[in-house]
Amino acid sequence: MRTPGMTLMKMPLFCWTWLVTAFLLIASMPILAGAVTMLLTDRHFGTSFFNAAGGGDPVLFQHIFWFFGHPEVYIIALPAFGVVSHVIPAFSRKRLFGYTSMVYAIAAIGLISFFVWAHHMYVTGIPLTGQLYFMYATMLIAIPTGVKVFNWVTTMWRGSLSFETPMLFALGFLVLFTIGGLTGLVLAMTAVDIQLQDTYYVVAHFHYVMVAGALFSAYAGLYYWLPKWTGHMYSEGLGKLHFWLSMVFFNIAFFPQHFLGLAGMPRRIPDYAQQFADFNMISTIGSFGFGFSQLLVLVVVFKAMKGGVKAEARPWDGAHGLEWTVPSPAPHHTFEDPPAFDPAEAHG
Repeated sequence: MRTPGMTLMKMPLFCWTWLVTAFLLIASMPILAGAVTMLLTDRHFGTSFFNAAGGGDPVLFQHIFWFFGHPEVYIIALPAFGVVSHVIPAFSRKRLFGYTSMVYAIAAIGLISFFVWAHHMYVTGIPLTGQLYFMYATMLIAIPTGVKVFNWVTTMWRGSLSFETPMLFALGFLVLFTIGGLTGLVLAMTAVDIQLQDTYYVVAHFHYVMVAGALFSAYAGLYYWLPKWTGHMYSEGLGKLHFWLSMVFFNIAFFPQHFLGLAGMPRRIPDYAQQFADFNMISTIGSFGFGFSQLLVLVVVFKAMKGGVKAEARPWDGAHGLEWTVPSPAPHHTFEDPPAFDPAEAHG
């Protein structure tokens, strides 16, 4: 359904990320459905897929679940990459650096994500050769991800940057996701992961990747496209307050958990030893602050829906894409006829 003249390599990056995500969904969701079905029949119908007492294998469940579970991480992260690939060029007033390499990196991440599932399973007794393979495969997936980070940073290099709320959330994503990626590389190493498996270090790593990937990028996209949805500009002051409170409280909540994990505190426990109390208290304060900070976004969206400064068709100077060629809010049946594709609106 691309408009005439928009070749695949001129498609918006957000569409590219969703294209790859669609294939990940098609390939991984049936795996989850199979695992859940086997689990339900074990529970209610007397089968023994995972019950060792009946000849089953509990580790089989881990294999099946994580074969879904790791592509699932990128089902969440890839659309985030697409959003950030629109926001950063718009507020840098530059074209995205290395569009072609970004497309290939997205496809590579989608493909490799199916071959790294057992890095969650180093302590289950998988053979040493298996551990080595999954360690190297996990390190390999860092390469296309690193390409993307490099391209985003290079897009900003010598750009005419401005720091409206969408750009702040995109930069927050970039910083937090990079920290999460680095701790992921730490956990990729088998010998290290065996020590840190199921500790709070893993909790910290996961949240730095997923809160940045799912939440900060979603807010970047929300503020970026909000004028197009509502027809009104949002409150920049409230938006920036939302960002800074989220950024500060997020790090207060989750950065201490790295040290708790390194000190040996396991995850999924109802209580913890006294020596972990101080960092847990700091983490708790951060988590409450982070949670309450999110109420601001409801206020911002409500105010923009109710009224405010009228948004132009293209409220951001550097924004490219066909959505910015129609009035704000976009009319019903946005294009009655396929629009003429202007190469100036291309992202590649």
